[in-house]
Amino acid sequence: MKAGLAKTQNSLVGRVDSLLRGRTVIDDEVIEDLEEILITADLGMQTTMQLISALEKRRGRGQLDTPDQLRNALKEELEAMLQLDSKSFDVDGKGAPYVIIVVGVNGVGKTTTIGKLANQLTRQGKKVVLGAGDTFRAAAAEQLSIWGERTGVDVIRHQEGADPGAVAFDAAKAAVARQADVLILDTAGRLHTKVNLMEELKKLRRILEREIPGAPHQTLLVLDATTGQNALNQAKLFNEAVDIDGIALTKLDGTAKGGIVVAIAAELKLPVRFVGVGEQIDDLRPFDASMFVEALFEK
Repeated sequence: MKAGLAKTQNSLVGRVDSLLRGRTVIDDEVIEDLEEILITADLGMQTTMQLISALEKRRGRGQLDTPDQLRNALKEELEAMLQLDSKSFDVDGKGAPYVIIVVGVNGVGKTTTIGKLANQLTRQGKKVVLGAGDTFRAAAAEQLSIWGERTGVDVIRHQEGADPGAVAFDAAKAAVARQADVLILDTAGRLHTKVNLMEELKKLRRILEREIPGAPHQTLLVLDATTGQNALNQAKLFNEAVDIDGIALTKLDGTAKGGIVVAIAAELKLPVRFVGVGEQIDDLRPFDASMFVEALFEK
């Protein structure tokens, strides 16, 4: 995690440490400079104002007099923002199969995330079925099938251009018939501005619910960390359309914009479930707020 966050650590905590170096008191100028660092580290204006307000309250109580106190306070406030009380991601005990629908725009690493998640669940002893619901993008089903072979799971697919609803229906039937523990359904890389595609997502949810009561149990939005504030905008639009339960944030190792994790949690109250910190099959990690903040602040 620390290696994957190296660029974010430099752009956020590294600059905070540079700001505090040689300081003996925390005055208005330090707080102003800190505000600028937080905004440019992709925490965004709203989240930054929230953090600064919390820090100012501590300063008013005389709890923010030294650089060490400020550093520790920032660490505590960031961790508090990330500790969300949310619907758990637990595939056990829900009545099989547990259904995960995966959404997101093209190019964010959606299919790869599904493959890595399938690998993780299979290694936990779960029987997984994948549904290739992205029937619009050339080779999307092919790509998912390759992941199916790599991880040893069944993939339900139709011809390119087929009705995604038919794929969802067949995938649900197959998951029940094969007594799968988990069904993961891929969806087309929707441009979040296309209303008709968002409507189609709602249709997929209705089909799944009809076939498997309570489904989908988890709607996971995949976002590319390197896009920073644009990822936050995507999350807002998807959440308005289909009620997102959690986020998988990819390419965290390739960006200095990891602060977006905090912005998503603070502004949208959406938990980050998984983070991608590398190219390997095991590099999709369950997100742990304490570990994330520790990795950022570790000297």
